[in-house]
Formats: sequence, C-alpha cells, structure tokens
Amino acid sequence: MASSHHRFRPRYRGVAWSAIGVGGTLAGLAAAIGFAALPLATGAIGVAFGAAYLASPTWRLEVVTDDTGLEVRSPRRTRFRVAWSEIVRVVASPSTSTCFVDGGSPESSLLVPGVGAPAPYDLEDRPALVATILAKVPAERVAIVETLEQARAATPPAP
Repeated sequence: MASSHHRFRPRYRGVAWSAIGVGGTLAGLAAAIGFAALPLATGAIGVAFGAAYLASPTWRLEVVTDDTGLEVRSPRRTRFRVAWSEIVRVVASPSTSTCFVDGGSPESSLLVPGVGAPAPYDLEDRPALVATILAKVPAERVAIVETLEQARAATPPAP
C-alpha cells in the first residue's frame, strides 16, 4: 500500500470568519464614532481570536498511513509514529467516520473526529482514514460502536 496523507483542517472555519467579520465591523464602528475603547477592544479581540484559530500551526499537521503504521507529523518533525502491531486498541464508529486509536499513551494516540465528535479539527478524507485503520489493526483490538460517546459511557473510569 502506498502511503496516504490526511491533513488536519479547521473544523469551525465559519465561526472564526464570523468572529473576524463581526469583530472587524465592531472595531470599525468604534473607530468611526471616536475610538470608543470597549467596542474597539472587543472588536480587536474577535479579529485576533478568529485569525489565530485560522493561522494555527495545527493545520500544518498530517496523519500518514502506510504498510507499517500510522504517523502524525508536521513539515519539520514527526510528532509520533506507531506501528499497526503496537496499537493497543481502536474504538470506531464507521457510521460517523469516527475512531479513537490508542497507541499506548496519550502522546501516541489519535482521535479521528467524525460527526458529533468533540474536536476543534477535522481530517481530510476521514472515511478513507478510518477504513485504513480498521483494515490494518487486528480485529481483536477493534471495538465497533454506534458512537464514541456510547463507548465512553460504557467504560468504567480508571482507578
């Protein structure tokens, strides 16, 4: 299998652009009426937060899968790499294209967020990534659920 690349993407682009638009409008109006401090500061904060979200270095990360394993990397370095045989477990919801890959530690685990999953990011071609993970990880380490929330509710808390 050739390697496949799945870039991280901002999930809430609309909210960020709205913050920039509303914040810019508010700041512009505040400047037009004599530099009213509170609306000007509030507008500037909206623009700054929206721009910071869209410019986040997270959007340069990607998940790469190949015959040997799964890797999360940026253009400069590898964040983590885990071989398919080293994956402890996968909890997946194929109907929502969501899965959690437990690489043995939080630093080497990955949430592939699908419909309804709580994450500020999305991944390109998510269904293909989930399908690859399910095909490569041994079946005895995979739990198929309707939603990850159901699996989380059924799992007892750690001591």
